[in-house]
Parts: sequence; C-alpha cells; structure tokens
Amino acid sequence: MPLALLALAIGAFGIGTTEFVIMGLLPEVAGDFGVSIPTAGLLVTGYALGVVFGAPLMTVLGTRVSRKRMLMLLMGLFVVGNLVSALAPAFGVMLAGRVVASLAHGAFFGIGSVVAADLVAPDRKAGAIAMMFTGLTVANVVGVPLGTLVGQSIGWRVTFGIVAALGVIGLAGIAALVPDVSRPEGVRLRHELAAFRNVQVLLAMAMTVLGFGGVFAAITYIAPMMTHVAGFADGSVTWLLVLFGLGMVGGNLIGGKYADRALMPMLYVSLGALAVVLALFTLTAHYKVLAAVTIALVGALGFATVPPLQKRVLDQAQGAPTLASAVNIGAFNLGNALAAWLGGAVIAAGLGYTAPNWVGAALAGSALVLAVVSAALERRDRELPAAAAPAVPAERPVTVQH
Repeated sequence: MPLALLALAIGAFGIGTTEFVIMGLLPEVAGDFGVSIPTAGLLVTGYALGVVFGAPLMTVLGTRVSRKRMLMLLMGLFVVGNLVSALAPAFGVMLAGRVVASLAHGAFFGIGSVVAADLVAPDRKAGAIAMMFTGLTVANVVGVPLGTLVGQSIGWRVTFGIVAALGVIGLAGIAALVPDVSRPEGVRLRHELAAFRNVQVLLAMAMTVLGFGGVFAAITYIAPMMTHVAGFADGSVTWLLVLFGLGMVGGNLIGGKYADRALMPMLYVSLGALAVVLALFTLTAHYKVLAAVTIALVGALGFATVPPLQKRVLDQAQGAPTLASAVNIGAFNLGNALAAWLGGAVIAAGLGYTAPNWVGAALAGSALVLAVVSAALERRDRELPAAAAPAVPAERPVTVQH
C-alpha cells in the first residue's frame, strides 16, 4: 500500500477522534459553560448535521480544485474548527467550532476514498479504502479513550488542542505524500450530479443509511443497556467501547479484503450476520461475557460493510464519483441520527433498554433486502442487452451443382 494512505489514515484518525470524544466529555463541557447536559448534547447533534450537509456542500465548492489541494484545505478547516472549540469563550462559539470542523468530515472521507482507490490497482481498491478508514476505527480504540482521559484529568480544551495538532500532522502528510493528480478532464458539477440518477448509487446509499444505522441503534444506548441490564459498573462502559472499536478495526480490514474479491457476497454475509447478532443482543445483553462478545461482533460486522458500500458507490458512479462518495459519508451520519432517534423512541415507549437492538436488527435486515434487490437489478440490466440483440440467422447450406 502506498505511503500516501498513511497520511489519509492520520487525517481520518483525527476526524474520528473529534467526532466521538465529545460524548465522554459532555459533563465537563456542560459544567464549564453552565449549560445542561441536553444542551451540551447539541455539540453531538450539530456535528452530525454538519457532516450531512457539509459533505455535498464542500465537495461542490471543490469541483474546480485538484483533489490533493482540496484535501489540504479540508484538513485546514478541520484544524481551525478544533482550535475554535479549544479556545471558545462561550458555548455558542464552541458549537460553531464543532460545526466548522464537521464541514470537513464528509468531503474528506468522500474525496479521500476516491484518491485512495486511484492509488492502487483495480483489484485492491476496497482494501485501499479500508486502509484509510482504519484511521477512523483506530480512533475509537486509542484516540477517544485517551482523549476522554486527558479531558477528564487535565481539561477538555487540551483534548481539542491535541486533536487540532493531529490535523496539522495529517495536513503535512497529505502535502508531502499524496500525489498531485489533477481532476479528470471534462468532469463538471453536472457530471457529478448525474450519478444520482443511477438507481444503483441510490440503493447503495440507502444500504449505508440502514446498515450502519442498525449499529448505532444499539450502540447509542450501550451505557444504560450495559449498566442496567448486564450489570456492569459505570466505569466499565469505556472498556466496552474499546471492544467495540477493536471490532470495528477488524471488520473494516476484513471487509476491505473480501470486498475486492466478491463485493456483493461480502455485503450479504455482513448485513445478514449483523441483523442476526443485533437480534440476539436482546438476549445476550443480560449476561456480561456474552454482552461483551456481542458488542465486539456488532462493531466488526457493522464496519465490515463500510469498504464494500463505499466501493459500490465509486463503482456505480464511474467517471464522476467524488460527490457521490462524499454524500455516502453523509449517509452514514444520517443513518446514525435516524437510528438514535428510533432507539430512543422505543425506550421512551417503555419497551426497555434492549429494545433498540430489535430496531437495529430490522434496519440491518432492510439493508440486506436492498442488497438483494440491487444485485437482482444489476443481473437484469446485464441480461437485457443480450436478450435485445437481434438473432443471427443460421447460415444456409451452400448447394454445389455439378
């Protein structure tokens, strides 16, 4: 794998850390600014919405800029947003900093996926995408726990200062290692938008929303589920999330490896197994060891879908994949938000802390159905031209007269 992928992975590590570390620092931030925990939760919601809307916006703004330069600009925006958060004198300023940082998120992963895929041979594209996303998964194992520890012991402002420094390192790595390849000639915004007329692109994005949404339906409420149902101590939740992150790392690498060999079968297996494991989580959540194992499996199976889904979008949006790739990153966050809301709704309805697992299973199962439909439509489209081709008349025997 080219060294340029390391630079992309470092940027992804910083982005993953800043996205998730705020969840463990909400009490400290709320206390410093004198706001309630629900109000501080806007720092999570604002970031997610910034990713959803920022992915297409920043990609469109960068249509006339080389991909390397756009990646550098996005990392610069990420650094500025985290510095604003670290130095914010008021809650509103910090919220603005979070939104600024989030604007870089979707476009960075979207454009970065295209660049990563272009750096390697066609049969290694999903593996290259997975290598970049490894930075995001490792952030959940290393960056988030360490960032939370630093924020709780030294101060949350120090955490965001460190994240900004990671962004500077990622920016320097991109400048030094990523080749300066210009955008393909003739590709304009209208070409990028045309990809959304392809039903296969839309189906892949819908699979992204539903499949990864299934993961977040359960993981969003992992703390009350593990403490109230499984009987873990409050302090154990951090290490359970580390298990989830380790599962993400493994699943991401496996998904990237096998998606290059058999993309759609990889999706069938990962989505089907994810639906089954989430359904079983309603039972295993009552036992500590089984619950811990299930959490790791949810992380692994959930992130095993990421490289194949991202590559599926790139394959189907050939010729103008950048915007579609970025929007698909926004789809992950849209799925997270939708699933978190649905999971909260079933808990509020009195169905218990394990009820979100059924929601997750239903979402993952729906994604599997869409995968089967997508493959069926693809087979039909391949067969139609052959069926429509005019039959070649058999040659008449030549009679030789003597």
